[in-house]
Amino acid sequence: MDIRELRYFAAVFRERNLTAAARRCFISQPSISAAITNLEMELGTTLFIRHKKGMAPTEAAEQFHTVARRIIDEADAARNLFRRPAVQNHLTLGLMRTLDVARTVALLRPLTGVSDVALRLVGADDAADARIVAKNMVRRDEHFIPLWSERYVAALPPSHPLTLKKTLRAADLADVPMIDRCHCERSEFFKRSRAPRKPAAIAESEDWAIALVAAGVGVAIVPEGVARANPDVVVREIEVVVRREVGLAYGAERPPSEVLRSFMAKLQRQRLPAGRRKEAGRRRTKASSGA
Repeated sequence: MDIRELRYFAAVFRERNLTAAARRCFISQPSISAAITNLEMELGTTLFIRHKKGMAPTEAAEQFHTVARRIIDEADAARNLFRRPAVQNHLTLGLMRTLDVARTVALLRPLTGVSDVALRLVGADDAADARIVAKNMVRRDEHFIPLWSERYVAALPPSHPLTLKKTLRAADLADVPMIDRCHCERSEFFKRSRAPRKPAAIAESEDWAIALVAAGVGVAIVPEGVARANPDVVVREIEVVVRREVGLAYGAERPPSEVLRSFMAKLQRQRLPAGRRKEAGRRRTKASSGA
C-alpha cells in the first residue's frame, strides 16, 4: 500500500460515498474504487459494505482508519519538516457564531492545509476580507456565494414527552421551558411567530444551548447541523418551516485577492452537506413522479 491509497481510504471513510470522495481527492471514481479494492486485498479484509446510498465502513475499517490517519498525519508532518516558510498571504475571515463544528472544520481545512496562507479568524461583525454568514446578514456592499441551506429544528432532552411526536406545532411549545440563543440570525422571525414569554435560559453559544438541552433545562430551536452533531439531544421537525442559507460574503467594491479567489474556488468544489443533498433528492423524486 502507498500513502495515496491511505488518503483515498480516509476520504471514503469520511464521505461514505465514492463520488464525493473522488471529488475531494480530485481523481476519478474508478481510480478511488480500485484503490479501495487493492487495500482490501492487501489487508485481507472488507473495509466497506457497498450499497445504493454509498459506502458503509465495517468494523475493520473503523480500526484501520485510526492507523491510516496517523500515518497520513505523520507523512504530512515529515513533508513539512524542512520546508522554508513561504511568503504568506494574509486572509481575515469572519465567522458567525452559530456554525456547527463539522461544517466549520470543513470550511477551514482548505486554508489551514496551505502553508502560504496566514489565516486570522474574527467575528461576523468585525472587519474581514470575507465572512461566512447567513444570507439575511449580507450587507448591501457585499456579494454572496451560497454554500448550503438548512432548516431549524427543535432540540429536546431525550426523556422529554415531546420526543414522542414526529413534528412539533407552535402550540406544543406554548408552555415548554425554552432556551434562547444570543446570536440567532433569525431571532426577529421567532419573536414574531410566538407569544411573549420568559426563557428558561439564554445561551451565549450553540454548544451551551445544546448542553442545556441535554441537561434537561429546556428545549431549543437551533439550526439542524448544530442539533444533529450532538448525540445527547433528540431532534424533531417544527411545523413552521424556517430555513437559513449560509454562504461566503465578500466586498463588492473591489476584486477579491488571489488567496480569497482560491478559497472561493475550493469551497465551491466541496460536496454539498447532507441537508441540501437530501433536499435536492426530494426535488428529483417529485419531478420524476410528476408532482
